[in-house]
Amino acid sequence: MLRIGIIGCGAIAEAIVKGSSSLDRIKITGLYDRHPEKVSYLSGLLREPPEALTFDDMLGVCDLIIEAASQGAVKEFVPPALEAGKDVMIMSVGALGDQELLDRIKRIAEANNCKIYIPSGAIAGVDGVKAAAGSKIKRVRLTTRKPPRAFGVENEENAMHERVLFEGPAREAVKLFPANVNVSLTLSLAGIGPDRTEVRIIQDPSIDLNIHEVEVEGDFGRMHLRFENLPSPSNPKTSFLAALSAIALIKRVSEPIEVGT
Repeated sequence: MLRIGIIGCGAIAEAIVKGSSSLDRIKITGLYDRHPEKVSYLSGLLREPPEALTFDDMLGVCDLIIEAASQGAVKEFVPPALEAGKDVMIMSVGALGDQELLDRIKRIAEANNCKIYIPSGAIAGVDGVKAAAGSKIKRVRLTTRKPPRAFGVENEENAMHERVLFEGPAREAVKLFPANVNVSLTLSLAGIGPDRTEVRIIQDPSIDLNIHEVEVEGDFGRMHLRFENLPSPSNPKTSFLAALSAIALIKRVSEPIEVGT
């Protein structure tokens, strides 16, 4: 039985709670959020109430800690969870654009024989990018299109027109858009790093979907992937697929047979 604790009780956590209810090898034993009403709501969705409602208590009753809150939560909670010997799943992977933090949690995980899991998020094809990185990748580019409401722009003149909001490296993109392009850091960690991974972010009032296009060129050939994702019902900044990828990774970690690289 894999005992799970979740930090952050928002849209992704709700999807994980609902999605894990049918998994026999999973039990959610801890929930933590600074808003007690969110914890209460998710607790009500569980067959058994969680044993831990604080982070410190969570470390005593959970095997895997899932960060589903924010980049700030990664910095605050992931290092001590690893120091306590717990495996960690990071959803706000954009936090790892901070090279010092990334190096630090790697060192702690190695010292405590822990794993850091990063789901594929709002795109597929990460396995293919990891495989391509075994040779030479020349270019990786992510183009993200989202409706204005995903950027908090509604009922304004700025929401009426298509606009390029950002062009630059993934490391800078996750600083400026911490809730919108976490996937760019996942892509960069699988490929050629956050300084060489190109990101283009577009506000598009003509769409209702979150669209990600990934282009990769290298010695292996070319890869062009396009994803048209429905937003999470309760958070337009996040694709529903991101939450589903977390559930898939939980299932992979808990089951005896592993498929994919």
